[in-house]
Amino acid sequence: MERRHLRTCIQSRFISMSMWTSPRRLVDLAGQSLLKNEALAIAALEMLPRELFPLLFTAAFDGRHDQTVKAMVQAWPFTCLPLGVLMKGEQLLVDTFKAVLDGVDMLLAQDVRPRRWKLRVLDLRKNSHQDFWTVWSGKRVSLCSFPEPEAAQPVRKKRKVDGSSTEAEQPLTPMEVLVDLSLKEGAYDELFTHLIEIVRRKKDVLHLCCKRLKIFAMPVHNIKMILKMVQLDSIEDLEVTCTWKLPTLAKFSPHLSQMSNLRRLLLAHIHPSSFISPEKEEQCITQFVSQFLSLHCLQDLYVDSLFFLRGRLDQLLRCMMNPLETLSITNCWLSEEDVTHLSQSPSISQLSVLSLSGVMLTDMNPELLQALLERTCATLQDLDLDECGITDTQLLVLLPSLSHCSQLTTLSFCGNPISMSVLESLVHHIIGLNNLSHVLYPVPMESYEDVNGTLDLGRLAFLHNRLRELLCELGRPGMVWLSANPCPHCGDRTFYDPDPILCPCFMPA
Repeated sequence: MERRHLRTCIQSRFISMSMWTSPRRLVDLAGQSLLKNEALAIAALEMLPRELFPLLFTAAFDGRHDQTVKAMVQAWPFTCLPLGVLMKGEQLLVDTFKAVLDGVDMLLAQDVRPRRWKLRVLDLRKNSHQDFWTVWSGKRVSLCSFPEPEAAQPVRKKRKVDGSSTEAEQPLTPMEVLVDLSLKEGAYDELFTHLIEIVRRKKDVLHLCCKRLKIFAMPVHNIKMILKMVQLDSIEDLEVTCTWKLPTLAKFSPHLSQMSNLRRLLLAHIHPSSFISPEKEEQCITQFVSQFLSLHCLQDLYVDSLFFLRGRLDQLLRCMMNPLETLSITNCWLSEEDVTHLSQSPSISQLSVLSLSGVMLTDMNPELLQALLERTCATLQDLDLDECGITDTQLLVLLPSLSHCSQLTTLSFCGNPISMSVLESLVHHIIGLNNLSHVLYPVPMESYEDVNGTLDLGRLAFLHNRLRELLCELGRPGMVWLSANPCPHCGDRTFYDPDPILCPCFMPA
C-alpha cells in the first residue's frame, strides 16, 4: 500500500511524461517539486526512471539538497558520474561536494550494493564529458553512450566449514576517482583534504587516478605524501616546473619510474646545488636519467633550463625506449657531441616536432645540424630554432636539408641574425614544400638603423613586402610569413605583417 502511494506521488509530480517529448520547463518543475520533500525524493530513487537521474541530480546538487545527493550517488545508474562539469569554481559548496564523497564512502562500505548500482568512475575533471548533462537534460537529441560494465555483483563473504575457508572472497573492481592535479604551495583546501582522507581509508577499493599532473612550488615531502595516494600508472601527462635543486629532483625520480603510461613529460628549471660533491651530482643525474628506462609509452619530451644536459644528452637518449613524436630542448647548453648523439639516436626516427629554441648554436659546426635535419626530414612537421644565434653562413648550409623536410608545416627561427639575401635564398629552397603554411622569420639585419638594435619600421615594411612579392612570383601567395622581434619595453615578441602588431606596451592607456 505504501509502495503504491509512493509510485502515485512520483507519477503525479512527473505527470507521466517522457522527458524527450514534453516541455523542458515541466520536467524542471517536476524535479523541484519532488525535492521539496527530501525524504520522498530519496525513497523514490528505487523506482525513478533512469533517464530522470541526471535531471534530479543536477537540481539536487545546485539546490544544496545534500542528503538527496548522497543517496543518488549510491543509486547512480550510470557507469560514470561526471561531477567535474558541475563544479563551478568558487561557487562550489563544500558541504554538497562532501555529500558526494560521503555517498561514495557509504557505497563502498556496503556488503551488498544497491540493486541499480553501476557507478565505477567519479570524474572530477572539469573538461571531461562536457555533453553528458546537456544530453540527458533533453537539450540535445542524441544520447551519450557511456560504456557500462555488467551489473555489479555483491561481495561474497568467505564461508567456513570446520574452521576452513571453502571460497575465497571475490575482490570488487575498485572504483576510480578521476582528477587533474596541480600541486603548488597553498593548494590544499577542505575539499581536497576530505578526498585524500577517504582515498587513504579506502585505498583497496577506491583508486585516485590522475591523467594530468602539474607540480609547481611545493615542498617535495608534501608532493610525495600526495603521490602515495595516486595510482601513478594512471598519469599520462606530467609537468614539473619547480625551481628544484638537483638533489630534490633525485628524490622525486623514483616516482617517475612508476608512471608507466606516461606519454608527455615537461621538466623545467633544475639548478645545480653548491652543497654536493661532483660524485654526488653525477649519482643524482644517473638516478634521474635511469628512470626513463621504465617510460615505454613516452611520446613527447620537453626539457627547459636543465643545467646538467650539456655533455650528457647521450646518457638520456640511451634510456629512451621508443621513438619520440616531440622533442623540445630549450634554453639549455649543448655541445657538438650532444648534437651528434642526437642526430644518431633511434629516438628521433619518427620525430614530428623539434624545438631547440634558446640553445646557442653560433659556434657549432652547421654540418651537425644538417645531419640532424636529414635524419628527421621524412617526418618533421614543426621546427623551432628561435634565439639560437644561427648566422647567415650556418643557415645557408642548412637550406638543402630544409628543402627535404617534405612534411614541414611550420618553421620558426626568430631572433637569429639573418640578412635579407639569405632570407630570399630560404624562400627559393622551401617554396616547394607544399605542406609548409607558416614561417616565422627574424627581422632582417638590414632593418636596423644602428648597432643598438633600433628598428627602421619603414625599411622593415619594405623588406617584408619584397618577400611577399617573391612568394607571389613563385606561386605561393597563401604562405604566411611573419617577422618577429622582442619588444624593447617588455621583451615579448612584436610581430610585423608588414605593419607591427604591437604588444600592449605600445597601446594607449
